Amino acid sequence: MATRIETDGDAEPAGKVWRPKRVLITRSAREFGHGRAIAARALALGSVVVELPGDRLALDLPDDPRRAYAEAKATLAVVVAPPSKRKLQPIAPSADWRVDLAEGCPAHCGYCYLAGSLKGPPIVRAYANLDEIMGGLPEYLGRGQVTSRSVRRMDEGTTFEASCYTDPLGIEPATGSLSALISAFGAWEADAQLRFTTKYDAVGPLLDLEHRGRTRMRASVNPAGYARFEGGTSAVAARLVALRRMAEAGYRIGLTIAPIIAADGWERAYGELIADVADALAGLPDPDLTLELITHRYTPGSKAVLETWYPGSALDMGPDGRAEKRTKFGSVKFVYDAGTMRALRGFFETTIARVLPQARILYWT
Repeated sequence: MATRIETDGDAEPAGKVWRPKRVLITRSAREFGHGRAIAARALALGSVVVELPGDRLALDLPDDPRRAYAEAKATLAVVVAPPSKRKLQPIAPSADWRVDLAEGCPAHCGYCYLAGSLKGPPIVRAYANLDEIMGGLPEYLGRGQVTSRSVRRMDEGTTFEASCYTDPLGIEPATGSLSALISAFGAWEADAQLRFTTKYDAVGPLLDLEHRGRTRMRASVNPAGYARFEGGTSAVAARLVALRRMAEAGYRIGLTIAPIIAADGWERAYGELIADVADALAGLPDPDLTLELITHRYTPGSKAVLETWYPGSALDMGPDGRAEKRTKFGSVKFVYDAGTMRALRGFFETTIARVLPQARILYWT
């Protein structure tokens, strides 16, 4: 029988904080110190912690799809990453390698590209065996194809992306995994860089870490008018304040403008966003600012899932203005057509060069 532990909790981290209503910790996860630490952090946040008798996740979700979605999104499972999950995969064009601290995200984004990729209910699965994950990283040094062997980005060294399948800052108050990874990279005497992108702003616990400039935080941003597509996240203005705080603490910083949505009035909306970024970062001596520009796309699978999660959404995922594209694995995704892509790219490259002349655009996709 599962053991339930409850507390009122009194922790109040600054910034937008996700507090899972319940935390399921498997038997194997409890064998790791980090797994037990996650349970303790969750208790301090006021979560109900359920110690499972084995490693099977008993979710017991309601039959109603809307209630099942809501309860899944409020659930954190602490599990052990198997060897297959610890085998790193390339993640072009962002970084050489993908390193996963968790799978699943607490946000409620109506455009989530991963909606059709992760199997099962949309819970967050955090990995208890963090030491094993970090212990496997050295064998990947110098072996990547994105920055390790790139003339244009070789100053970044071997890069490891921590936000492919989760928002690591969003779950940080409950897990502590991001702080541990940043500290590990700071202590690692290697030509390597950790990268993460986030829609949250609770950076306080990261500011005093011994990061030694080996971590780049990027704020994932969109115009404030698109906030209705980003439920449960920090306001864009708060993300920009957090980005400045990180720069002042010596971190490398960047922006992930994603997904770029070509809705009516997009030129004005994104022009105002870029101006807001310039204002937020004004006066920083050398922010080492990078930009990653990612247009909206979806797969048939992600569209089907999102329409179930967010019925009646105003986000346009119709066929007009779209082009079908095949991935290298043969799957289908829908992107903006060539004319729209040209207009978007021309606008962003011109506007960024004028308003943020110190910034480097890493890629457009």
